[in-house]
Amino acid sequence: MNSSYMEAGGDLASGTAMSNSRLLRAYLTEAKFDLVRALRAPGFSVPILLLPVALYLLFGAVFFGDALRGDPKGALFTFTGFAVMGVMGPGMFGFGIFVATDREQGLLTLKRALPMPPAAYLLSKVLMAMLFVAIVMVTMIAAAPLGHLRLTAGQFLSAAVINILGALPFSAIGLFIGTRASGKAAPAFVNLLYLPMIYLSGFLIPLPKSIQWIEFASPAFYLHQLVLRVEGGSSHDSAITNVAVLLGVTLLLGLLAIRRLARVG
Repeated sequence: MNSSYMEAGGDLASGTAMSNSRLLRAYLTEAKFDLVRALRAPGFSVPILLLPVALYLLFGAVFFGDALRGDPKGALFTFTGFAVMGVMGPGMFGFGIFVATDREQGLLTLKRALPMPPAAYLLSKVLMAMLFVAIVMVTMIAAAPLGHLRLTAGQFLSAAVINILGALPFSAIGLFIGTRASGKAAPAFVNLLYLPMIYLSGFLIPLPKSIQWIEFASPAFYLHQLVLRVEGGSSHDSAITNVAVLLGVTLLLGLLAIRRLARVG
């Protein structure tokens, strides 16, 4: 009896291991195809990957290069500003447009009928957004010497990690839009948030004091302040406040969007 029990236990353990490996393979396969899909959409991938570093070089090296050469704080502010701009795009556009299109074309309904993990669809898009941000950060760090920024390897790594994780709140914003807008309307709604957020968050151009309060309504402002604080620059709030706001935006909008997907699709 003991030997039979041990054999049965071994078979069960083997089955569990196989199940876990298949589960992991399902997540990785979905993430792979989501990344390939995004890369094969030049209207999405080209501006998302190239625009932040191109604008950074234009302003940090060409237009204001001489001024930033003797202004370390200005060079840091410029770098972190365009880096945060690069963080916003993958999550907001990746989730907002792709989720809305998938809902409209019935792809989400099809995926629900397939034997795949329920979380694989959303997790793959989160990984796609983070990977895009990682690519943006690599290009930004490579261009930093041209913008007269001098940081240690540890400081660059810290900025990269924070910005990669910073893709989460913007993914939640994009998901919230994607679960409510149609495929045709989603790009317009994303741009209605994305473009004002760039200019009204104060991370590219400091706002006048009379309207500076607008910054506090933007998640991009808190991410920029967090990166500045870690890199030794001045910031308005504590790191705990910045993290709390970003986490709150992620959880609130993410849960509302997931609830709608579960109820409406």
